[in-house]
Amino acid sequence: MKTYFKALTIAGSDSGGGAGIQADLKTFSALGCFGMSAITALTAQNTRLVTDIFPVPPQFIGQQIDAVLEDIGTDAVKIGMLHSPQVIETVAKKLEQWDCPNIVLDPVMISTSGNALLQKDAVIALKTILIPKATIITPNLPEASVLLNRDVETLEDMEQAVKDLAALGCKNILLKGGHLSFGDVCDFLYQKNTDTITKLPGARVNTPNTHGTGCTLSSAIAANLAKGIALETAVLNAKSYITGVLCGGADFIMGKGHGPVHHFYDIWPQG
Repeated sequence: MKTYFKALTIAGSDSGGGAGIQADLKTFSALGCFGMSAITALTAQNTRLVTDIFPVPPQFIGQQIDAVLEDIGTDAVKIGMLHSPQVIETVAKKLEQWDCPNIVLDPVMISTSGNALLQKDAVIALKTILIPKATIITPNLPEASVLLNRDVETLEDMEQAVKDLAALGCKNILLKGGHLSFGDVCDFLYQKNTDTITKLPGARVNTPNTHGTGCTLSSAIAANLAKGIALETAVLNAKSYITGVLCGGADFIMGKGHGPVHHFYDIWPQG
């Protein structure tokens, strides 16, 4: 009998379909994994803004995770929007209870449209309770700035920031440079076990359709890890996938704001 590569996303729902668990599940499917979800919050959201957030009670989040893991199990976990300290504590306990492998934490704090998705008092819980349990975290520059309580804006800032982020307890850091205000994109991967910093440059794709890129990248890393791919290669493959989905969706019009990426760019006909 065969089995699937399995990946669980613990994140919020995006009613517009571009980010959150919707982006995660599309990514898992596109990269050959069976996707499962534990929804942490419902958002009323489109390409322009988040109009409201309805948090799921922590107890029910835990029940979703239990239901999936006691029966199906998972080969990787992607964590996105957690919203409150109570939710973070619940998720951390469940990860430990089920001894979850390959935990990819995307410390979601602000949506693409600029709306806050994480309560201010949840940052401490994220840093002290959850980040130390992750296999890799994938902050962007604004998120790294919040986690380190200082501005992270330049390549020099990034190179120091990855080591300082690792001091929070996670051994692998992918610091994303999409918010750099100049030139092409450049990410930094730090692996504490070997004390190596790998600079990962990439071309900037000229498109307004960037909604869900952070969710998609972290989910792609999780999918690759679920398939047994080594961490650095998993990150490189995920970055290649992100370039593909951005380029594939660049010419589409969806909504009046930041449109979604094209998760199935190499499967669907191009219009």
